[in-house]
Amino acid sequence: MQATLPARLYGCPEAWVRERSAVFGRAWLFLGHEAEAPAPGDWIATDVAGHRLLAVRGKDGALRAFHNVCRHRAGPLVTGSSGHCEGELVCAYHGWRYALDGRLRAATGFGAAEGFDPREFGLLALRLETWRGLVFATMDADAAPLAGHVAPLEAVLAERGLAIAAPALRRSHDLACDWKTYAENYLEGYHIGSVHPLLADELGGAEYRVRVEGDVVVQEAVGVNDGPQAGVWGWLWPNLGVNVYRDGAMIERMTPVGPGRTRLDYLFLNDGGEGTLGEALTASDRLTAEDAAICEAVQRNLSAGAYDRGVLSPNHEVALAWFQSRIAEVHP
Repeated sequence: MQATLPARLYGCPEAWVRERSAVFGRAWLFLGHEAEAPAPGDWIATDVAGHRLLAVRGKDGALRAFHNVCRHRAGPLVTGSSGHCEGELVCAYHGWRYALDGRLRAATGFGAAEGFDPREFGLLALRLETWRGLVFATMDADAAPLAGHVAPLEAVLAERGLAIAAPALRRSHDLACDWKTYAENYLEGYHIGSVHPLLADELGGAEYRVRVEGDVVVQEAVGVNDGPQAGVWGWLWPNLGVNVYRDGAMIERMTPVGPGRTRLDYLFLNDGGEGTLGEALTASDRLTAEDAAICEAVQRNLSAGAYDRGVLSPNHEVALAWFQSRIAEVHP
């Protein structure tokens, strides 16, 4: 029998600090789709667990990732989730200018300062790799290559002939719960009958399978070959859902924004564009509202003080047990 993590780790400022460094500071983090930055000067940006990251397309056509922070006094280089800059990144605070490859081009108006070498003040670079058009970056110079991280999910998609389409729409939802509360909900189908009645009807008597391989969890409703839920629900450590269906895909990032607070960042992918997403958007909005309600209710109970630890089902919560075991390694 495996006990759950103690309730004190959900919404705890000390736990948040440890997870920012030991989980998100060492992981491959999803930024967006390379098609969102097609031309030189195009950029995409995000924040994950307080880490503010960007990727920009260089004049040579290469995407490069950096911390979204000026080396002078920590001003932001870009604001928003995507945009375009004309040949250089310019700090919004004091106007320092950086080439698209991260070199400091001009410390605007700074003046002569003894010992100041512009070559030592380029942008803080990150490793960037892509998989099926999806852009990931990591702060960990020693992280294993992305290809190994996604290999189990790549094998499933290749076997089923499933593709990841072009970006069609982004949406975000704010939740009053810890990121772990929502991630754990995603990692099990045990709650479907109680929380998602319409989805339960769609799945009917299908066998719901969950398996863990490496850094990947794969969930499938076996036998739903022709329905709207046909496909594969993949999940990449530490916080990314990759839901691939016959006619499109949806990337779901469970983005921690502070102790006890989460933002769901959705990227819908469909080669037909936003106008073809009708049924998918309706289903997504319904499922998100249902999951948000139960996760926020669970978070309130985790914070109330009566509950400390529970137990995990060996039949339904294998992936959740794996996730909690990895989180437990971070906390003394």
